[in-house]
Amino acid sequence: MKRWILLLPLVVFLGLSALLFRGLFLDPAALPSALIGKPFPEFSLREVNGDKVLTRQDLLGRPALVNVWATWCVACRVEHPVLNRLAQQGVVIHGINYKDTNAEAQKWLKDFHNPYQLNLRDDDGSLGLNLGVYGAPETFLIDAKGIIRHKFVGVVDDQVWREQLAGRYQALVDEARP
Repeated sequence: MKRWILLLPLVVFLGLSALLFRGLFLDPAALPSALIGKPFPEFSLREVNGDKVLTRQDLLGRPALVNVWATWCVACRVEHPVLNRLAQQGVVIHGINYKDTNAEAQKWLKDFHNPYQLNLRDDDGSLGLNLGVYGAPETFLIDAKGIIRHKFVGVVDDQVWREQLAGRYQALVDEARP
């Protein structure tokens, strides 16, 4: 009986190790969001390029990608040319500049071009918190009524756009047509 008790720490250690090892192979892009199917959170934030205050109402009317980005985010620099290309193709993209300084955000957009039709300053991260943002970049797909239909965590590159987002976006565009 006492030998079994001596093996208990080893069994617990091996079980915990197996659980943690499995976590190494989880896809962070597949993180679930409790907001899927729910309205985009209410907010009142200033624009990056101006002092106009924007609200949730400003996002309504057309399906859009809502991209959480920051100048301190290395992956955002990789993603940005793809977003510029998508915007040139007519994809509606709104930005949320997350926990950043506005001067640096404005310089970034001047240097790397601005794919965003609306671009919000989330200086303190309050909107990001309401969206359940883990970090940048994260991209939400919203319909014309502002309902969150999909969330993607990570860099939106050509493959992600083609395989995961383009079809969903186009379906929402088709659904919004009268």
